[in-house]
Amino acid sequence: MNSPNLHFKAICFAIAGFTFWVLTDSAMKIAGRSQLPNYEIVAFLGIFMAMFISLYATFRGELKELWPNEPGRLLARGFLDLGNNLCVVIALRHLSLTLFYILVFTSPLLVAILGRTFLNEHLDWRKTAAILTGFLGVVVAVYPSRSNRGSEMIGFAACVFCVTCFSVAVVWSRVISQTERPESMTWFSALVSASVGLLAMLVHAEPIAIPELVALLAMGLLCALGSICIAVALKYTTAATVSQYHYTQLVVGSAVAYFLFNEKPTISILAGAMLIIAAGLYVALREPATVNTEVGLGIAPTPEVTRVLPHE
Repeated sequence: MNSPNLHFKAICFAIAGFTFWVLTDSAMKIAGRSQLPNYEIVAFLGIFMAMFISLYATFRGELKELWPNEPGRLLARGFLDLGNNLCVVIALRHLSLTLFYILVFTSPLLVAILGRTFLNEHLDWRKTAAILTGFLGVVVAVYPSRSNRGSEMIGFAACVFCVTCFSVAVVWSRVISQTERPESMTWFSALVSASVGLLAMLVHAEPIAIPELVALLAMGLLCALGSICIAVALKYTTAATVSQYHYTQLVVGSAVAYFLFNEKPTISILAGAMLIIAAGLYVALREPATVNTEVGLGIAPTPEVTRVLPHE
């Protein structure tokens, strides 16, 4: 488990997984430029995500194992993920990709606070200082006056809600992961998003053009690929090691935002990003280094890197 080759392989899979999730967010941002309602985008994300995970499970002969042991507990998590998914779609319609990542990367810091409050997890003064540094990074990034402020305020509010939903879901996942497989949690949450979105589409749904369908299909495929890569990475190294590469998303996301959407980060955004990355890496490096010896096909069970939506 500790051989250099396996460690290098794990790093490659971790970076690939987080990169796939950046591309998922990019596909979602492209879909968000259409007239499709937010719930319709979420519905197709859930549909395609569940479909690709089911296909992968079938290939591995594990389709029957997708159904959770206690569906009721996963239903609560599914609705939290639904709120997260919906707000991510809204946020990406009003914020640049780089600024979006800066805001959502506060989730590991919020998880640390919630874990200390509800699960009595250790939180010493060093982690507290890191958390405060991370929030300072957010202030530095978003404080300067900007154009189109009204639109960005909607994005800020959506990010606050999605980070809250995601962080609560992560803390809840720490409880239910004792009896549920990670792929079951991912697959079931995708079904919840698909079901609620489809119900909303019965009231109103916009027709989907071919380019939009391609973007929606790419979302589900890329998100599933990212989940699989992270799961494979966790077979070969510790969760703390994998979580350190979460922050490559900000670098990759900034590059994608520049070349694909012509979004240029400001000095304040870059400075805030550096503070958040430093704080997040410090928290990740201080996590107990426990190796996952049995990981399925889905999103990693470790809370720091768990994500149902590019998502996170």
